[in-house]
Amino acid sequence: MPQPPRPKLGQHFLRDRRFQRRIVESLAIQSNDLVCEIGPGRGAMTELLAARAQQVVAIEVDRELARMLQQKFTNKLGIEVLEADILQSDLATLCRRYQHERCFVFGNLPYYITSPILHHLLDFAGSISGMGLVVQREVADRLSASPGSRHYGYLTVLTQLHTNPRIEFGIPPGAFSPPPKVDSALVTFQMKGIQLPAEQRKALLEFVKLCFAHKRKNLLNNLAPFYSRQRVETELAGLKLPQSIRAEQLALEQFEKLLACLH
Repeated sequence: MPQPPRPKLGQHFLRDRRFQRRIVESLAIQSNDLVCEIGPGRGAMTELLAARAQQVVAIEVDRELARMLQQKFTNKLGIEVLEADILQSDLATLCRRYQHERCFVFGNLPYYITSPILHHLLDFAGSISGMGLVVQREVADRLSASPGSRHYGYLTVLTQLHTNPRIEFGIPPGAFSPPPKVDSALVTFQMKGIQLPAEQRKALLEFVKLCFAHKRKNLLNNLAPFYSRQRVETELAGLKLPQSIRAEQLALEQFEKLLACLH
């Protein structure tokens, strides 16, 4: 009997059936939905997702795994396996191909590439109806953090610009094969209805990056080289923010207001 492909790209396959079922039950998937699954691995979640949705498109970058899944689901209606890199995939085009306005995204993400995948997905926020992502617990805390928390940072603001993230539950290392060295968590994302125009979004995110450029510096010192110290001091005072405030203390709306004042 052939052995299943061994993980080569940082995958930790979710093998615990209880957690597989619990995850699917936590996802806001409707019977007429198109689901995009990132990194289906050996297909355990793919089948459960297909039982809930109209169509599942499983995107697998590992050639051996993709071919194994294509054989496994060759006669299974409602499942298509694509050998592709999610970072090179156009979700808007994928939705049009299946005649859907938007898709639901699920993925058990390799830890080392979680941030690039999340950035890419949110570039297509208008084509996504909701998401459920299994990520490292530390990353889950960052995504759902509140201003003032030690976990709050650029990735938090990026995520909360487009979504309302929520940690559903933790997942122990023993639920995976091979077990990772850290805990994981399922994070669900409710998409926000209104999306900023592309240029406005780009400008805001570039500004937030500047604000978080040096974590040990306060906001004034991070922004002074770009807007002049006096200008930043004036605008902070106008917004009734202390001169010593740090980026991690600002809510999304305050970043937006400060950028508008500085421009």
